[in-house]
Amino acid sequence: MTIEATYEGPRPAPAVNHCLLVETETAGLVLVETGLGLGDVRDPGGTLGSDWAEMAQPALDEEETAHRQIARLGFAPSDVRHVILTHLDVDHSGGLPDFPDAHVHVLASELDAALSQAPSFRYRPAHWAHEPRWVTYDSDPGEPWYGFTALQPKGLPQEIRLVPLGGHTTGHTGIAVQGGDRWLLHCGDAYYYHRELGEPRETHPLLDIVQTSSQVSRDLRLGTQARLRELVREHGDEVEVFSAHDPWEFARYTDEGIPAGRQA
Repeated sequence: MTIEATYEGPRPAPAVNHCLLVETETAGLVLVETGLGLGDVRDPGGTLGSDWAEMAQPALDEEETAHRQIARLGFAPSDVRHVILTHLDVDHSGGLPDFPDAHVHVLASELDAALSQAPSFRYRPAHWAHEPRWVTYDSDPGEPWYGFTALQPKGLPQEIRLVPLGGHTTGHTGIAVQGGDRWLLHCGDAYYYHRELGEPRETHPLLDIVQTSSQVSRDLRLGTQARLRELVREHGDEVEVFSAHDPWEFARYTDEGIPAGRQA
């Protein structure tokens, strides 16, 4: 996907699939999101769908998959005992077959939507043909969490929470991970561009087309973003937020930053 701006803004950069790998003392490795998997790289038309692959033009590089990156850290795929997904869109669940023994945590409404609508542009059954060990959750009841509702994932430590963030898909959720006295909140596709959480709100011309064309509820999505702006404004010293695809946010967490002139 090419991200180019004709206005004053960040340098053009390739969109990303931002995943997290969390080491826990009691639950092994926890992978937050999977991005695209080895099967997607090897057979994009068959697993991702030819229409989606043509539209997104993903970088089909095995070395960029979570499977390969985890191996470079010295772990085996079987060390990943839990996978948590913000939602089941094709670009978020593609790596599930690479971790076949992991428990896969997702909101029940999201799984129901995916199973009932697949195969579709959004949901691809090849990603769960291996019959994952699903662990599902209702969005209510939950506990208060910085103005949101948080759910405790089964079998995982208190430092990991599901934070439902509706609007993008039927059962979209954020994933919060605590480190010390701060939280990281992976917002998935609740927003696409960091300036959407600024004051005033500013959208990216291409990314806004992507998010508005894929939303299931405009009002719910905009309401979620308004609450995230309030979270950043009032608790930005306690909670750090980032989205799944914003490359400029992702650059904050890499040594290299964004290479000059790179596009995708």
